[in-house]
Amino acid sequence: MTAFITLEGPEGGGKTTQARWLAEHLQARGLPVLFTREPGGTAIGDQIRRTLMDLHNTGMNPRTEFLLFSASRAQLVDEVLRPHLSTGGLVVCDRYYDASLAYQGYGHRLDLETLRQVTRFATGGLSPDLTLLLDLPVEDGLRRKQREGEWNRLDAYAIEFHGRVRQGYLALAASEPERWVVIEATPPVEAVQEEIRRVVERRLAQG
Repeated sequence: MTAFITLEGPEGGGKTTQARWLAEHLQARGLPVLFTREPGGTAIGDQIRRTLMDLHNTGMNPRTEFLLFSASRAQLVDEVLRPHLSTGGLVVCDRYYDASLAYQGYGHRLDLETLRQVTRFATGGLSPDLTLLLDLPVEDGLRRKQREGEWNRLDAYAIEFHGRVRQGYLALAASEPERWVVIEATPPVEAVQEEIRRVVERRLAQG
């Protein structure tokens, strides 16, 4: 059975809402599902999240940004993810290490192999079983974020940065087609959730 499910994608794709709805749907089926997010998900991780998202921290170096994400991730893996998965539970996570590869790797153009090495150290090699990429045009996603009033430091990067992030996500998905499923995030949120459930139910049925 698929145990560790992550949702990824460029800004404005509705990952948090979709991940929460998916977790609630699986819980209603009686499955032992844990919903969490990155960065955050622990007391220490939430402190790091506030630093990362603060619009006052515009001078943050991309390497600092990546290392802070990795620190939050390491805490989440040890404190939350591994303990839950070890009991046979399922995890639905709003972002995981692919976000760092897309944002700090493709977006900021940091060396991908270096990022992967640090990521393996931070996670102890824990990888998702299924990753859903909620994809939509960059301009559409950023307009959604502005309309909803959810603007943070990463959103404020230039449009070219967000374009590289999206292309990075698509490249990551193409490199591991057995793990990734690309889902169009432009339809109404209910329709997107229906497609997510179809994909997840199919994977769960395959064991």
